[in-house]
Amino acid sequence: MNTPEQSPLGQSTVYADRYDPSLLFPIPRAGKRAEIGVGDTLPFHGVDIWNAYELSWLDARGKPVVAIAEFRVPATSPNIIESKSFKLYLNGFAQERVADAATLAATLTRDLSHAAGADIQVRLNDITAARHSVVDLDGHLLDDQHIDIDHYGPPEASFLQVDADAPTVEETVVSHLLRSNCPVTGQPDWGSVQIAYRGWPIDRAGLLRYLISFRNHNEFHEQCVERIYVDVMTRCAPERLSVYARYTRRGGLDINPFRSSVPASPANSRGARQ
Repeated sequence: MNTPEQSPLGQSTVYADRYDPSLLFPIPRAGKRAEIGVGDTLPFHGVDIWNAYELSWLDARGKPVVAIAEFRVPATSPNIIESKSFKLYLNGFAQERVADAATLAATLTRDLSHAAGADIQVRLNDITAARHSVVDLDGHLLDDQHIDIDHYGPPEASFLQVDADAPTVEETVVSHLLRSNCPVTGQPDWGSVQIAYRGWPIDRAGLLRYLISFRNHNEFHEQCVERIYVDVMTRCAPERLSVYARYTRRGGLDINPFRSSVPASPANSRGARQ
């Protein structure tokens, strides 16, 4: 079984510039899910949206082509793909001649789906497309609260509180203060998170304290979002819940996990820090 410690992260690397699907390094989701009480039957729907900003290949005449790629990995996939291995794999097309974009997309779909263990959606976007404009997450901003913070890890679910005597509300809140760390290298991962729910009002000060308590926590992006979802659902018991995080890019890739109590497909709108 692949583990993060066996991945290319934190190791000296030769950057190949030819196609090599063996570079992809899958990591099973099951281990980290077991830590938060998630088994084979998932308590959420969701997708991990990856954007690749450093994708280039050669056309049939040898001229370089560039594109921004979008990958959608279903939360039901048994594996995540370690991000450095993903980057190395994509870099391998730099000196590869490919007949056309459709051929490349088919190759990416095949290889990534095999590594993840589920069908991955691939889209190659022209870099001038309007869809790449900056659109920040909607919602009430939690970050302007004047509160004292003294806990930065591990994540503390007891900060999550509701007013069970208040009427049900439907609201969306956003924080740009999410930070966690790579479990292998310790490098910081910075993100914005949007939480939309219907249920008893969640105490906003406690919710912000909870999100900040990830600051020294070591976990991959996807695992952090699933932990947030499970903790909010367990502690606050909303009727409906979604958690969407937009992380800043590293190595030309950003990862944006989405988990929801109902089937949904979020927009892939780049935030100001992406």
